[in-house]
Amino acid sequence: MAVGCRAVPDDVEEQLEPQPVIGQVRVVYLGPVAPHWEVQLDSGPAQVTEPFRDRTLARLTLLPPHDPQFRRNRERVVRDAERERLQLTWDLGLPEEEAVVEA
Repeated sequence: MAVGCRAVPDDVEEQLEPQPVIGQVRVVYLGPVAPHWEVQLDSGPAQVTEPFRDRTLARLTLLPPHDPQFRRNRERVVRDAERERLQLTWDLGLPEEEAVVEA
């Protein structure tokens, strides 16, 4: 008897497959004067993108990109976008080679 081996139900296997992206969102750093961030909803259903926008702004509102808390909250935003099946683009206002980071 194999220990720790279980058959994965079909419905769980389907959930593990990558799901198609349903919308696009861009998070833009506006600069050192508050508000620091703007969330631009490029496409997608409003019932998904609007709550995502609200959660993202709640996580980032008072955090500039150089703040250590920003890195932790950024990862939360990235996971949230993946869960909601949104393509997320970051514009941190850095030099061109680092300007846009896809997550």
